[in-house]
Amino acid sequence: MRLKPSFRFSIYAALAVLLLTGAGWLVADRQKDLSSSEIWQQTAASLLMAHGGAAMVTLLLLGALIPVHVLRGWRNGNNLVSGSAMIALSTLLVVTAFGLYYLGSEAVRPWISWIHIIVGFALPAWLGLHIFLGRRRSR
Repeated sequence: MRLKPSFRFSIYAALAVLLLTGAGWLVADRQKDLSSSEIWQQTAASLLMAHGGAAMVTLLLLGALIPVHVLRGWRNGNNLVSGSAMIALSTLLVVTAFGLYYLGSEAVRPWISWIHIIVGFALPAWLGLHIFLGRRRSR
């Protein structure tokens, strides 16, 4: 069940921006602790802002994906396991992002951060698997 190319590439672009800004922020955040230069602090802040903006766009795209892809796939019984995992991973990213932004607990924050980072890097690989399985089944 392929999506229209413009919608599909919008999702790919938004996820790529999230991956790149998230990975870039991770590097800049580590560098700001190692360097006395203010540039890493500014870079980390800019990347985090871009990451948050891309996350908002991605939330809109994921919401649009529900009626045109998720519900149809669920009704047809297509790719249920990998699709359910995509939903679970996406939900986990949204929940951990909420926790990182709004929870002030210093005891829980490192755990939430690591979960968000691990799932954020795992999602693109799982998306590739989801697409592969869906295309293989459609043949």
